Amino acid sequence: MSVYILATLDTKGVEAAFVRDRLVELGVSALLVDTGCNGEPAVAADVSRDEVFREAGTSLAEMRRRGDRGLAVTNAALGAMRVIQKLHAAGQVDGVLGLGGSAGTTIATSAMRALPLGVPKVMVSTLASGQVRPWVGDKDIWMLNSVVDILGINRISRIILGEAAAAMAGMVRGKSIAKPATSDRPLIAATMFGVTTPCVTRAREVLEAAGFEVLVFHATGNGGQAMESLIRDGLIAGVLDITTTELADELVGGILTAGPDRLTAAGLCGVPQVISVGALDMVNFGPPDTVLTEFNGRQFYRHNPTVTLMRTTSAENRQLGEEICRKAAVAKGPTCLMLPLQGVSAIDRTGQPFDDPGARTALFDAIREHHGSVELIEFDLHINDAAFAEASARKLIAMVRM
Repeated sequence: MSVYILATLDTKGVEAAFVRDRLVELGVSALLVDTGCNGEPAVAADVSRDEVFREAGTSLAEMRRRGDRGLAVTNAALGAMRVIQKLHAAGQVDGVLGLGGSAGTTIATSAMRALPLGVPKVMVSTLASGQVRPWVGDKDIWMLNSVVDILGINRISRIILGEAAAAMAGMVRGKSIAKPATSDRPLIAATMFGVTTPCVTRAREVLEAAGFEVLVFHATGNGGQAMESLIRDGLIAGVLDITTTELADELVGGILTAGPDRLTAAGLCGVPQVISVGALDMVNFGPPDTVLTEFNGRQFYRHNPTVTLMRTTSAENRQLGEEICRKAAVAKGPTCLMLPLQGVSAIDRTGQPFDDPGARTALFDAIREHHGSVELIEFDLHINDAAFAEASARKLIAMVRM
């Protein structure tokens, strides 16, 4: 069992060596990867900084000559990622542990995000008590708050670094004795929001009864990214993309965007997909006082104390419909668009706060006008009606089994 510890050994060498020695005491082999640039390493590395920068297509000497810290961090991150990828491909990586502040966290998590799910990943960081999505992304990275800066071994850092080593040792050992997965059922990825839960719940039941295993992703930005990543990794047999709400956040500026590449992986990989328009009636923000003033006068709904929803307009819905069609049109595999004409979320139906026939019509008309050769099926149903859920699931089953 080999764990690779990523750290700038000029500034974090003593601390990295402490973690290495603790791992060895726990019966786990540990090696140091030096991702530093300027100062001299405080301890010897098993993978030198020279090798890290060579993997990035440059050299330590060139980075020092340039004297650009940001450039050095960028190349260290690229080099560390390539080093770890090569070692993992050779079967030599059982886990990766990183130590650092903003630069060290950026470097180490770049390598971690390049590894598949299931490889233990622990990042001890001064940034771990805040918003960690930029570093965690869509991977199973455990961020541990360092509490104090990672500078010296003291009564606080000794505890935290010891916890990190113990956690990594436990994960590595647990992975080695864990029973292999016994399910060989094809995997289906589905997207869900609270306002589309009845639909996805019923669809999941239909899919599981047909012999599929269903992974449900919460469409909160990171959820959509995680799903797209697993599709690209070749793990998914079919996609039930009921809840495409993240597209609205990307378009309008909400907090739950999954980025511009959302709704592309299945198409590029030829994975059968059923696409619907779940929760495209809303854009997500935090508490009311965090909503930008540019949205004054818009229609809002307080979902809970920390989430404020804003109704998408007819113009925004038309843009969303066109975007869905553009992305569906280039799909290499079977693709079907399914529209629930009576509403796209729990709060978009007759008598509910976001009931807006004009906005729905703009969305549906845009899809009707631009779907081209992509199959389009319309239902005079609400998205959460059992009949719509069942029809969507059965359509995907038929496409996967083609």
